[in-house]
Amino acid sequence: MKIFLAQQNYHIGNFESNTDKIIDAVRKAKLENGDLIVFSELCVCGYPPRDFLYFDDFIKKSIQAIHKIKKEAIGIAVLIGAPQRNTVSKGKDLFNAAYFLNDGEIQQVVQKTCLPTYDVFDENRYFEPASDWNVIHFKGKKIAITICEDIWNLGENPLYTICPMDKLFIQQPDFMINISASPFDYTHQSDRTEVVKSNVVKYGIPMFYCNAVGSQTEIVFDGSSLVFDKNGILCGSMASFKEDLQAFILNADGSINSPYKQETKTQLDPAVNQTALIPDLNIELIYEALILGIKDYFFKMGFKKAIIGSSGGIDSAVTLALAVEALGNENVTAVLMPSQFSSNHSVSDAVALSKNLKNPYHTISIQKINDAFLEELAPFFEGTNSGVAEENIQSRSRGNLLMAIANKFGFVLLNTSNKSELSTGYGTLYGDMAGGLSVLGDCYKLQVYALARYINRNDEVIPKNILLKEPSAELRPNQKDSDSLPDYQILDSLLYQYIELAKGPEEIKATGFNADLVDRVLRMVNMNEYKRNQFCPIIRISPKAFGVGRRMPIVGKYLS
Repeated sequence: MKIFLAQQNYHIGNFESNTDKIIDAVRKAKLENGDLIVFSELCVCGYPPRDFLYFDDFIKKSIQAIHKIKKEAIGIAVLIGAPQRNTVSKGKDLFNAAYFLNDGEIQQVVQKTCLPTYDVFDENRYFEPASDWNVIHFKGKKIAITICEDIWNLGENPLYTICPMDKLFIQQPDFMINISASPFDYTHQSDRTEVVKSNVVKYGIPMFYCNAVGSQTEIVFDGSSLVFDKNGILCGSMASFKEDLQAFILNADGSINSPYKQETKTQLDPAVNQTALIPDLNIELIYEALILGIKDYFFKMGFKKAIIGSSGGIDSAVTLALAVEALGNENVTAVLMPSQFSSNHSVSDAVALSKNLKNPYHTISIQKINDAFLEELAPFFEGTNSGVAEENIQSRSRGNLLMAIANKFGFVLLNTSNKSELSTGYGTLYGDMAGGLSVLGDCYKLQVYALARYINRNDEVIPKNILLKEPSAELRPNQKDSDSLPDYQILDSLLYQYIELAKGPEEIKATGFNADLVDRVLRMVNMNEYKRNQFCPIIRISPKAFGVGRRMPIVGKYLS
């Protein structure tokens, strides 16, 4: 049996584009004598559709798309993902479903059993879990079809009481198919590969795993679809962060032929101790995820050009380099906005960076603007000492200038804050925290440096001085980040324990961190939730990013 996996980049709610893309792949597979072509989870509407699922019109358009696609399922079977109305049981109005199309009809529909409701997932909000499990009969074979999370429950996951593959295996299937929308994070590719292989080892039959690719606002899907034969041997590994269409021959004995060259991927070493942050952890994959995140955000939103405040620091330099790679140098404008506290090398470094990248750049001094603010505020500030409020006027002046240019010319402002700063509140609301998309908001400071080294792997794109100089916001004379924050080697590791690993203060102290430092840092994290609540979308590259996947109360007392 010749089975195609179609790893495609969908646009949520863009039924015409998604349907055309699916039909195009079906026709290509048919021309190559394919027997079956498999697409990813909720491919018809795009994943995650979230509250669009509450709109009756959205579901109607999804059903219309299915009926259009099924007409192509003649001479080839097609497996697609789409919402299905629940007409058989009490509960939610919809199922997350896989439609098996054959002979121009919907032959069978399979519902998802395990509905994740953690991190970025909220499927139990919309869908009813499956209560019936049946294999699909096709060309003398019995196929066990599951949807994404269904294979992550091997009978040991405490989140779920039912393992759908156990139910299906009773019917003696010949092979498994899993359609998925499994997001990227820098530990997840190896986890996913191990889960797919574990299913094959447990049930002793081949698996075809088709994952989505593309970025949907903050969530990046990396593709990396997999095929294992019955012996647990990897027979196919599709492209990461790219669309791909590949065919695999399933033989009667459960072996698989694949004429395609497998892609070599950078994988997380399972021996790595993940209890501490490792800055260079799969940095190539992080780089590719961020590029795709920028590219898809602009394309799917209909934007073309970006603007960035270029300070001569490491964060703006890496953001600028990533944006140029994603959008083209002609589409990214850098604005240098020195004040009386900006060092000469900050300006010269920012200029050198833009010359290396060949992107347009402009210089606007904020000194007169800042002085005008202070002059108007003098009656209100009289009798007080100059401090953070005055420093932040500089940052907000820069934010206003960038947003004015963005509004005037239809640019999107890319934010340059990193995760270390966002965690501790080391940023100015409506100033350097302004933006339409955060590129580095899920990258700790040490990971930003690792990205810079990766960007410079062949040539010096980011000037060496930017990597070597001590980080500074340059809002007062001789200011350094270390004046307000612990050393990033310590800070990032501590934050990783709290944010990614969800360890409490006593657990973190037990690992060797200074007790007073732990209390101080965690207090900063919790007290600045109100800032992050107002922040722009962040491209997610870690197991726990700020935003939809980390829902903390703003007024919470815990640890404060």
